[in-house]
Amino acid sequence: MKKGERGAWISIISYLILSTFKLISGVIFGSSALTADGLNNLTDIIASVAVLVGLRISQKPPDLDHPYGHLRAETVAALLASFIMATVGIQLFIETIRNWVAGGGSQVPNMSSAWVALISAVFMYFVYRYNRKLAIQINNQALMAAAKDTRSDVFVSIGAAIGIIGAQFGLPWLDRVAALFVAVLICKTAWDIFTDATLVLTDGFDEKQLLNFRTSVARIPGVETIKDMKARVHGNKVLVDVVVQVNPGLNIAEGHRISDEIERRMMKKHNIMNVHVHMEPYEHHGE
Repeated sequence: MKKGERGAWISIISYLILSTFKLISGVIFGSSALTADGLNNLTDIIASVAVLVGLRISQKPPDLDHPYGHLRAETVAALLASFIMATVGIQLFIETIRNWVAGGGSQVPNMSSAWVALISAVFMYFVYRYNRKLAIQINNQALMAAAKDTRSDVFVSIGAAIGIIGAQFGLPWLDRVAALFVAVLICKTAWDIFTDATLVLTDGFDEKQLLNFRTSVARIPGVETIKDMKARVHGNKVLVDVVVQVNPGLNIAEGHRISDEIERRMMKKHNIMNVHVHMEPYEHHGE
């Protein structure tokens, strides 16, 4: 969790510097695309703060109201951030269209704004690589979502640079098109974060991953069949509930050994340390 906080702080500081740099440069150099990119980075600050707050709250120990702990706080924070990002994206889209219809789009932005966008893209790429590596290391979905958001920002900055460069070749409207592209991408990122967060909060789980879990458990000696298996995400942890059927003639010690082997196998192959095993007698139908 401490490493996750470090990644969130790096994102916040990076976005704070870049958004200030881009917004000032966008006004000075007359680039709508660069200004839109700067506003996009402002929403990224909100998302990174949400991740940081979620990580802080998720470290609280279980209590009477939260017997499973507070790990889903980061998911709730991500959900709130998606609403804010969507609001900014929609507002930016409407404002760009309004200015364009009112007579905007004839101004050719200064070429220096393209260099600002490209330098920002390179910088954010390294921030993305750092946070992605850290998210994999600590198995943190919130930080991985922030890393993916940073990756989209790389493409946003490249798109802004393309729009600015195109405006230099007699296509000033291309700068406005790039601004619209940024607005749409902000909304797309917000939608992706929203769908991921709601899937987790409603106990949704990837079917292919669950099938892999079933395959691992089914191969354990002593497990006759799997009657039921469920899994859900709780912060950076996966909770698995499995009902297996075993030989009804087994004693308690043998049943306990099978249960321990299920837990060991899930931890070794899938890095899952929260497995609840329930055993039932296996009925040989048709005999």
